[in-house]
Amino acid sequence: MSFAEIEYRVTDRVAVVTLNRPDQLNAWTAVMGQEVRKAMEQAKDDDNVRVIVLTGAGRGFCAGADMKLLSSISTTGRLAETADAPMDANSRPDFQRKNTYFPAVPKPIIAAINGPCAGLGMCFALFCDMRFAGQDAVFTTAFARRGLIAEHGMSWTLPRLIGLSAATDLLMSARKVKADEALALGLVDRVYPTDELMPAVMAYAKELAEFSSPRSLRVIKKQLWETPMQTLNEAVEVADHEMALSLKSDDFKEGVKHFLEKRAPAFTGQ
Repeated sequence: MSFAEIEYRVTDRVAVVTLNRPDQLNAWTAVMGQEVRKAMEQAKDDDNVRVIVLTGAGRGFCAGADMKLLSSISTTGRLAETADAPMDANSRPDFQRKNTYFPAVPKPIIAAINGPCAGLGMCFALFCDMRFAGQDAVFTTAFARRGLIAEHGMSWTLPRLIGLSAATDLLMSARKVKADEALALGLVDRVYPTDELMPAVMAYAKELAEFSSPRSLRVIKKQLWETPMQTLNEAVEVADHEMALSLKSDDFKEGVKHFLEKRAPAFTGQ
């Protein structure tokens, strides 16, 4: 499948989705949104893909919504929405909305954040399962300085990562946060020198793809995203049920076998 505003490639069982409007710092457009969705569906359905990396071409991750799009909306007062089929019809309704579908992708999604990460771009970064940043990364929620509000669930995702008070600060002030502060806040998981970011992210992704059971990754991701909607008792019941299924799985048998035989695993995801 060819794309106009993103690039898609698969290497060593890792799909890399690259926002590709570098001259506009990868500002988000309707076309880009549609293409990211198609790329995620393609990665989801490809048995050769076990991990997904989302990044931006050139000097930025994503500078937020394209200003032409914002100008059009400010004139009409309306945001054109298209209805998409759920990424996973069995996922929670929370993860079936237009821009909340990343948690329904049954494979880990790692954001490799270079340069500016703002507004809508930050929304999607927060829906990734992990965030690794280059030393040049700069974050801003942006919304309050455009007369907007915390959109696409950021009022839910951001406090979960950094706490209510810090999220209130970043959303209300829309101030810029550099990589080191983002790491201290818990907004990102790791920070690397800019030229080392993609090699480090790819090495981590390849390690997951090679040594972790795809079945385990799938179930653990679902647990982590659904747990905030559950009581402790409900989370334990889910874990007990999933553990019983895991003990019967091919990947569990292979997990024990490769360890005893002191060799690399050959997980199938079954």
